[in-house]
Amino acid sequence: MAKIKAADVAKLRKMTGAGMMDCKKALGETDGNFDEAIDLLRKKGQKIAAKRADKDALEGVVLAKSNDDKTKAVIISLNCETDFVAKTENFINLSNTILEVALTSGATNLEELNNAKIGGKTISEEILESTGIIGEKMQLSHFSQITADKVEFYIHQDKKLSTMVGFNKTYAEDQVGKDVAMQIAAMNPAGIDKDDVAENIVKKELEIGKELAINEGKPEKLAEQISKGRLNKFFKENTLLNQSFIKDNKKTVSDYLKGEDKDLTVTVMKRHSIREM
Repeated sequence: MAKIKAADVAKLRKMTGAGMMDCKKALGETDGNFDEAIDLLRKKGQKIAAKRADKDALEGVVLAKSNDDKTKAVIISLNCETDFVAKTENFINLSNTILEVALTSGATNLEELNNAKIGGKTISEEILESTGIIGEKMQLSHFSQITADKVEFYIHQDKKLSTMVGFNKTYAEDQVGKDVAMQIAAMNPAGIDKDDVAENIVKKELEIGKELAINEGKPEKLAEQISKGRLNKFFKENTLLNQSFIKDNKKTVSDYLKGEDKDLTVTVMKRHSIREM
């Protein structure tokens, strides 16, 4: 039997994310063969996956990518239980593989993506097996995509938040799209413009504005007018095109886009963070 070195155990743990004792045992049972040890962890892992099915998977990564001609972009979120696992080589590699499949497979929703193939296995099968190897629950919790004349995406440096944005036409300076994608990440707008804000949000803001005015002693009829004024302020602060541009707060995002092309505007945007399901 080969002598199992601590460095080999650490290497297998880095490759798989499995526990130190599990890695040591797998290497011992396979006489130090890394490939066989990984297969052994995978086979034993089905029981672990079943046991952890009811656990919360609130860590992980949110990644985005576009195709080469920048007409389509996707976001995926692969979740796990701990931030340690989210940073392991195995988890990151699987996340990037799923991201590529999301972009190229033609899947249109989360269910279709889970059933898309990685090699000879579906993504859901691969995630289940990886759950066993890693020893934590893993879940593909989000998939969204956009198409437009030109798209751009942004991944926050901690890989916990990504955005994508589509424009009505192409433009010369790529930094323009990147800046808007970053704006969406930083400011989390409720819509592209006021007509894009969900009706329930508008209704809620009107109710809050009216209640505040009444609490300030304003009569009901006047309170309704005040609430509409406060709604307009909400639109300015919380809709992408009307927000102050984060790189130059003397202009709005719309002003910034018109500086590149007077007809340039945003047609679609998506934002997703790791804790959203």
